Amino acid sequence: MDKVIIQKLSADQLEKRGIRSWSVWEKEVSRFDWEYDGDEECYILEGEVSVETPQGVYRFGAGDFVIFRDGLKCTWDISKPVRKHYRFP
Repeated sequence: MDKVIIQKLSADQLEKRGIRSWSVWEKEVSRFDWEYDGDEECYILEGEVSVETPQGVYRFGAGDFVIFRDGLKCTWDISKPVRKHYRFP
């Protein structure tokens, strides 16, 4: 199973998931290690990110819906400041 899943959602799908009511996280241009201790779903509002994992590098940005799976160990490389809605289902 992929540890990172990147999708495009329609406006209807965004509405059905209630994404606009989720918490918002913001981060400046930076690079840091991270480990997920549960699944996270997020919708990228602004920015550009590369996430380096043992499985490869995943690139995403504004308009992408991303799922990070429990247990993922990765390095975030933020090239343009990020703003995202997120939740831990």
